[in-house]
Amino acid sequence: MIAKLIRWSILNRFLVLLVTAMIAAWGVWAMLRTPLDAIPDLSDVQVIIRTTFPGQAPQIVENQVTYPLATTMLSVPGARTVRGYSMFGDSFVYVLFEDGTDPYWARSRVLEYLSQVQASRLPAQARTAIGPDATGVGWVYEYALIDRSGRMDLSQLRALQDWFLKYELKAVPNVSEVASVGGMVRQYQIVLDPDRLRSFNIPHMKVVEAVQRANQETGGSVLELGEAEYMVRASGYLQSLDDFRKIPLMTTEAGVPVRLGDVARIQVGPEMRRGIAELNGEGEVAGGIVVMRYGKNALETIAAVKAKLEQLKPSLPPGVEIVPTYDRSSLIKRAVRNLSEKLIEEFVVVALVCLVFLFHLRSAFVAIISLPLGILIAFVVMNYQGVNANIMSLGGIAIAIGAMVDAAVVMIENAHKHIEAWHGAHP
Repeated sequence: MIAKLIRWSILNRFLVLLVTAMIAAWGVWAMLRTPLDAIPDLSDVQVIIRTTFPGQAPQIVENQVTYPLATTMLSVPGARTVRGYSMFGDSFVYVLFEDGTDPYWARSRVLEYLSQVQASRLPAQARTAIGPDATGVGWVYEYALIDRSGRMDLSQLRALQDWFLKYELKAVPNVSEVASVGGMVRQYQIVLDPDRLRSFNIPHMKVVEAVQRANQETGGSVLELGEAEYMVRASGYLQSLDDFRKIPLMTTEAGVPVRLGDVARIQVGPEMRRGIAELNGEGEVAGGIVVMRYGKNALETIAAVKAKLEQLKPSLPPGVEIVPTYDRSSLIKRAVRNLSEKLIEEFVVVALVCLVFLFHLRSAFVAIISLPLGILIAFVVMNYQGVNANIMSLGGIAIAIGAMVDAAVVMIENAHKHIEAWHGAHP
C-alpha cells in the first residue's frame, strides 16, 4: 500500500504539489482565524445571575432571593449544576451547563426562566441581572486613573471612569464588560435626626415614601392655544441639595409645613466602601477592568482597547493619566515569539544535520517543508474544534516539533539506505 502511494505520488508530482499548496493555504487561513490568548479556558459553560437586595441580611437574601432563583434554574434545559451564594445585600446564582453547550443559547434559556420567577417570586426591591457573556479568563486588561496634579479627588476620578471611559470602552468590538474599581461613588445622603423625628411624630418610612414621591416627573398631554401646542409637564426630579431640603413631610396643626431639611442633614458624600484600589503603594486610585467576550481574539481585543484609550487621552482633564496595570498581550506575544524562535531553530538544525551527514540538499528540504506543513494542519484542526492558540496548545505544538524532526530525519536516512542498497544490487 505504501509502495503504491509512493509510486502514485512520483507519477503525479504536479497534483501532489497542488494539494500541498492548497493544504498550506488552508492552514494559513485557519491560523489567521484562530483566536490568540495566553491562558487556556478550561472553565465550564456558565451563566451568573446577580441580584441586589439592598440592606438585607444573608439569611433573608437566601430565603427570599437565592432559593427561588436556584430552584427555578434547576429546570433550565442542559443545566448540570446550580450553585447559590447569599451575602449581605447580594445574591449570586451560578448555572453550569453541559460541555459543548453554546453559551449564548444558555444565556437565552436562563433569561427565559428568569422572567418567570422575577415577577412572581422575588421581592419588589430586588434587582436581578445576568453576568457578562465572558468566561473566567476574560479579564484581559486593567488600568488605573491617577491625577498627579492633585486637582481631582477620588470621587471625581471614579465619576470620570463611570460616566466617560466605561461607556467608550464598552463600544470597542469584543469587549463584554468594563468593571469600575476603586475611587469613591458620590451619592446624596440623608442623615436623619431621631430627636426631631420624634418631636414631630414622623416615622422613618414616611420619610422614605416622601422622598420617593418627590423624585418623579409626569406629563399631561398638550394644550392648544391659537396655532401652537404647549406640552404640559410637571417637573419633579431632585437635582440639588436644596431640592431635597424642600421635600414636604407633613403640616403641623398650626399650618406650618415640615420639610425634610427640618429633620435631617442633607449632604453629598461617598457611598459605603468594602474595598479599595491602590497603585504600587502610592495611594488610592480609580480604574477599570476590561473583560473580553467568550471565544474572541484576546490580542486583537487588547489592541483595540489600547487604540481607544490613546484616542480618549486628549479628552481627559489636565493632569489625569491612564496607567496600565495588567496587559495580557505581552504574555501572548512572548508565547508566539517563543514558538517562532523554536521553529526557526528546528529548521536550521534539521537542515544542517541533513547536509552534514547525508550531503544531500533535497533531503534537507523534505524535513524543512514537512515541519511548517504539519503545524499548519494542526491549526486547521484547532480552528474547526474551536481551540484557541494559547500557552498549552502552542507548547504542545512546540513539543510535537521535536517528534516531527526525529521522524523526518529517520525517514530520510532510511530512504537513503534503501536507495544505496538498490544501487548496490543494480550496479
